Amino acid sequence: MTEDRKQLSCVAFQAQLAELIGTGEDISAHPHIQTCAQCRALLADLETIAEAARQLLSPVEPPEELWEHIEMAIKNEEDSGKS
Repeated sequence: MTEDRKQLSCVAFQAQLAELIGTGEDISAHPHIQTCAQCRALLADLETIAEAARQLLSPVEPPEELWEHIEMAIKNEEDSGKS
């Protein structure tokens, strides 16, 4: 990154926001968020939307035999490649 993190414009920060969220980094500690009320509000809105989405979608537990099926598929593929 060529720009100093504290001197990022809102456009530059928001362009990096998806990547920052994807890293799991604590974005609220980012220097730009610390100094920019507009981007702080955007981040708060995104967090609210993400929380609402998590509440709408119930987690799906995979069947207990899933790993067994995956292991068998890998073994079958390895065995077919040995021929």
